[in-house]
Amino acid sequence: MRTLRTVLVSSPHSAVSTAVSVPSPSAPVAATASAPAGSSATGSSATGSSATGSSAAAPTVAELMDFVRDTARDEALIASLPLDPEGRTWIRLDGPGGSEAWLIGWPPGTGTGWHDHADSFGAFTTASGALKEHSLAVRLPTDGWKTLELTEGVDRSRVLATGQGRAFGQNHVHEVLNESTDAHAVSVHAYYPPLPRIRRFSRTGAVLRLEQTERPEDWQ
Repeated sequence: MRTLRTVLVSSPHSAVSTAVSVPSPSAPVAATASAPAGSSATGSSATGSSATGSSAAAPTVAELMDFVRDTARDEALIASLPLDPEGRTWIRLDGPGGSEAWLIGWPPGTGTGWHDHADSFGAFTTASGALKEHSLAVRLPTDGWKTLELTEGVDRSRVLATGQGRAFGQNHVHEVLNESTDAHAVSVHAYYPPLPRIRRFSRTGAVLRLEQTERPEDWQ
């Protein structure tokens, strides 16, 4: 059984936070804030569980993948996510082993922009609709740069339909999009350790530019 708690409903992918108190232990409550990894949206908070459960040991990437797949099959939880026609919506979950997890709704035409997850590894799965991921098959320097010119052949793209997902390692650079013109998508994401920082990038052709680094104090 999932129970709700009082938390910040902004994601670490955004510098804006809004605190809400969840009054009922049985249903998510929406509040206005900024969406995980991108544009403004509506959010709420809950704890989550899966077949993997939680443990004192750090979760493996396989356990995170199991968690997001199991959670994506929870029809009641997916249906509890309020969907907004203009901005992304989300519910924050408790992932296995102290990981950070999110259930995210994507209106048609929304996306994250280019970003990474620093020292966190993770996984995500599409629970409904379809998402497209653009990623870079290259490990960027962790610090000390503002602009990089990417070499040819590093771009990867994949469409993740309902039930499909992927795992990723540290410093994974990507953007995620709902390219549908008329349908929402919903996805489940998990990260471990809880995100220590997010780097945001802009891209013009082969040139990738570091625009902003966000840290936990920016969203807590």
